[in-house]
Amino acid sequence: MSNALISLSNLGFAWPGQAQLLDIPSFTLERGESLFLKGPSGSGKTTLLGLLGGVQTPGRGSIRLLDQELRTLSASARDRFRVDHTGYIFQQFNLLPFLSVRENVELPCHFSRLRASRAIQRHGSIDQAAATLLAHLGLKETRLLERRADELSIGQQQRVAAARALIGQPELVIADEPTSALDFDAREAFLQLLFAECREAGASLLFVSHDQSLARLFDRSLSLAELNRAATPTEV
Repeated sequence: MSNALISLSNLGFAWPGQAQLLDIPSFTLERGESLFLKGPSGSGKTTLLGLLGGVQTPGRGSIRLLDQELRTLSASARDRFRVDHTGYIFQQFNLLPFLSVRENVELPCHFSRLRASRAIQRHGSIDQAAATLLAHLGLKETRLLERRADELSIGQQQRVAAARALIGQPELVIADEPTSALDFDAREAFLQLLFAECREAGASLLFVSHDQSLARLFDRSLSLAELNRAATPTEV
C-alpha cells in the first residue's frame, strides 16, 4: 500500500462553458504529513478543496484518497466517504450558532458511524471525546460546553471548529484560511495545538492560506499557482 494519503494524477477541471481552471499533473500528501498550500486569489484552491472532498468530480484524471478512487463512487457514497475520513476547518468556522459548543463538536459523529465508533473506542463516549479535544485545544472550562457557539470569542470559536474537525480521528484534516482573523502570536499558538492533535490522531493536515509567514511551521510548503498549469484569472 502506498504511503500517500492523497494522490492526484493528470487532474483537469473546468466549469461548464468556461476555460480550464485546474490542470495539475501530479500531487501527493503523505500520511501524517502537514502541508502548507499557498492559495492566492485566482489559483483555484476552493475548487480543488471541493474536488478533494468529492463535492465535485474532475473532468479528467484521478483523485485517490486512502487508495479509493473518488470518481468511482456515487455522489451519496462520496458524501459518506468524506464525512468518514475528512475533517474541515473553514475560514468562517461555519459553527451552528443555535447549538451548544458540545453539540457543534459532536456533529460529525451523528453523520459518521465510523467516527462515532472511533470516538467511543478512544474516549469511552462521544461526550468525553468532545470534552477532551476541547481541553487539549485550550477550552478546559466545563461550563463552556453548554454555551451557544455564537456566544464565544473568535479564538474560542476557532478551537471549537478544530475540535469538530478532529473528533473521531479522520485521516485527513483540511484547514481553509482558519487563522485569518487572528493576530500573529495567536495564529502560531493555534497551529501548534492543531499540529499536536493531528499527530496524536495520526492525521494528515492540508492547510491552505495566503499567509506565507506560517509556511516555516509545516513539514512541506507548496504553491498551488505553481502546481496548476491552467491559467486562472479569477478564483472559483
